[in-house]
Amino acid sequence: MNRNFTFLNSITDISEEAFAIIKNISVFRRVPAGCQLVKYGENTSKVYMLVNGIIRCYLSTEEGKEFNKSFYLPISFVGSLTALMKKKPSKFVFETLTDCKLYEIDFYKLMKLCEEDTGFKSLYNKVLEGLYIKYEKRLVELISLDAKERYLALRNQIPNVDELIPQYHIASYLGITAVQLSRIRKKLDGD
Repeated sequence: MNRNFTFLNSITDISEEAFAIIKNISVFRRVPAGCQLVKYGENTSKVYMLVNGIIRCYLSTEEGKEFNKSFYLPISFVGSLTALMKKKPSKFVFETLTDCKLYEIDFYKLMKLCEEDTGFKSLYNKVLEGLYIKYEKRLVELISLDAKERYLALRNQIPNVDELIPQYHIASYLGITAVQLSRIRKKLDGD
C-alpha cells in the first residue's frame, strides 16, 4: 500500500478515489538543500507534504538576524498558512535544510475540494488541528521552560537533532546563542 495514502488515512479516513484526486492537484518534487520554498513577502498558492528531508521556517529581521520558528520532519505538512488563508504575502521563509522529497499541493484547488466534499474538509480540519496542537506545545515550551529544558524537549522530539540540524539553527530555534547552546551541550555531556 502507498505510504502517503497510509499517512493520510492515519489522519482521517479517505478513499482511494479521494487520494487519486489529491495526487492530481499535487506535483512530486525533489528539492536540494538551501532552497527557499516560500520567500519572505511572497504571495504563495502552495502547501507541501514533506516525505523526506528537513525544512525550517524562519523570520528575518531588517538587520538580517534570523529566528527559526519551526523545523519540519517527514511526514508533515508545510506552508505559510496565514498567508494562504488571507491571500497575503508570507511573513516567513520556508527553506530546505537537507535535500527533500515533497508533494507540492495547490492550496486553492484543495480548498475547492473541501467545499465540494466533506471527506476533504475532514482531512483539512484534522491537519489544522494537528498544526494547532504543535504550535500550542511550542508556545508552552517557550513560556515555561528554560533553555536547557527547551533543548532537551527538542532532542526528545528529534533524537538525532545535533547531527541533522546545524548548531546555529538549533540555537535560534531555542532563542539562545550558539555559545549558550554549546555550554548546555557540554554540561549535559558531563552529567
